[in-house]
Parts: sequence; structure tokens; C-alpha cells
Amino acid sequence: MAGVFSFYLSSNYCFRSSSIHFPSKSTLIPIRIFTKTPLRYRYPKIFAFSSNDIKVGSNIEVDGAPWRVIEFLHVKPGKGAAFVRTKMRNYVTGNTVEKTFRAGSTIPEANIMKETKQFTYKDGSQYVFMDLSTYEEIRLNEADVGDKKKWLKEGMDCNLLFWNGRIIDFDLPITVQLTVVDVDPGLRGDTAQGGTKPATLDTGAVVNVPLFVNIGEEILVDTRTGQYMSRA
Repeated sequence: MAGVFSFYLSSNYCFRSSSIHFPSKSTLIPIRIFTKTPLRYRYPKIFAFSSNDIKVGSNIEVDGAPWRVIEFLHVKPGKGAAFVRTKMRNYVTGNTVEKTFRAGSTIPEANIMKETKQFTYKDGSQYVFMDLSTYEEIRLNEADVGDKKKWLKEGMDCNLLFWNGRIIDFDLPITVQLTVVDVDPGLRGDTAQGGTKPATLDTGAVVNVPLFVNIGEEILVDTRTGQYMSRA
């Protein structure tokens, strides 16, 4: 919880000649002003919803851990009760499992808060993100960043995901603009064939680009698939 500051005002002061006069016996009224508190601490309540409402992207809590639904299928067999078959990814461990829920059953929704932070720089094996409104720094280890590091560029805004006050994941922008730093020159006439060639980008990522792309060019890449989209 953020700090609390107290100020006191007289409840029966009066004005005299543009000045304030305080009687000898005055009643003091405390006024409490709260400093800004991060959103993730203000709304800790966890809600629940029906398994019938499950969809791709739903955040649910199972066995005390947060999961994200990546696939689902509502099944209504000829005999027996209907159910929902899901494939889920554990936010904390990264493991993917399949789990079935009885249709209409109640499932707790994982209380996951999303906050925008800017990736500012890399400090050794740590990646430093900053809240531009409070200047609070948050550091993630290289293991926590994982393969997403190949798309991270200084000054990039990312959405950090919090669960029970801890960071469990972060979302990159869907499209990033990166610079080609190494690529073989395309051969004349090959562009008509629609061929591609590997290119190394300024973040270290390697993507396949059209033959007409050269060193120094800015390109757009889809971070979800790692595929070239177009020239910037």
C-alpha cells in the first residue's frame, strides 16, 4: 500500500482582514490523502464464470495456478453429460496440458492485471522495464523473457501481466519495426520467383525476407509468428 499523509485543518476558523484567525481552542479534522497505488493492488478480487463461457484467451485458475486457454471445444455426446475440452498453458511454468470441464461447472477466473511498461535497457542478464508515470523499474531475468528477447527493442512498450502481485508473463506488440543488419544480396531475376532468404535483424532475430530486402532496411515483423510482413 502506498504511503498515507495526514494534514489537519481547523473546523471553526474565521477570516479577518484577509488573514486567517485560529481560535485558541480549535477542533482538528484529519484529512487523509493517498498516493497513487498500482492497479494490481487495488482490485485483488477473483471472479468466477461458467465453463460454458470458456473461450480462447480466457484466464482461469486451476489447482492454485493461473492458466490461459489456447484451445477449446464444447462437446455434447449422444449419451452422458456435455463437457468442455480445453488445452491450457500455465503462465508460471509454461507447461501445456489438456483438461476437461463439465458443462456448466464454475471455474475461478485468474485475477491477472495488465500494466503497460517500457523496455528501457538490458543490464547484464536482466531486462529493465519502466513505468513512465511513476518511474518504477521492474527487472526480468533472461530466463523469464525467454524467446521474446529476440523481438525486444529499447523504447518498446510491452504489457506486463501480474498475478497475486508477481509478474507471470508479458505481451509484446503484435507488430515490431526492426532493422536488417545482415543479409545476402538478392540475385537479379530471383524476385519474380517469390523466393526468400534469411536476414539477421538488429535484435539478433533471424527471419526469412523477400530477395529484394537489403542491409539497412526497416521491416515489419509479426511477433506471434516471427514472419516478415512488409517494408516499414
